[in-house]
Amino acid sequence: QVQLVESGGGLVQAGGSLRLSCAASGRTFSSNSMAWFRQAPGKEREFVAAITGSGGSTYYADSVKGRFTISRDNAKNTVYLQMNSLKPEDTAVYYCAADRVWYGSGWSRRHGMDYWGKGTLVTVSS
Repeated sequence: QVQLVESGGGLVQAGGSLRLSCAASGRTFSSNSMAWFRQAPGKEREFVAAITGSGGSTYYADSVKGRFTISRDNAKNTVYLQMNSLKPEDTAVYYCAADRVWYGSGWSRRHGMDYWGKGTLVTVSS
């Protein structure tokens, strides 16, 4: 069983930055792919970014490529999402998720994951 707890959300002006953190419990953290998803008001949850267990490979949604960076620290059982050049359309609840599988280019269509956090709200004002 893996428990995930997100933090770092808040209110930021357009063009600003935020860093989200996700602390994971369990001894198998480094064997799990980790990902961030988001759900905007009135919309379906969508994939944002993913990283392999070792941190050696990443994958991003086109909408955040070049602005967001996913990283992980396996010694701290934590995954991060650095968000720069934020836009009002980035406003959403951001969820951390873990899975035993790396989906490669399939991440952009991924919806189900083995484990989910409860989310943290990011609001970008114009």
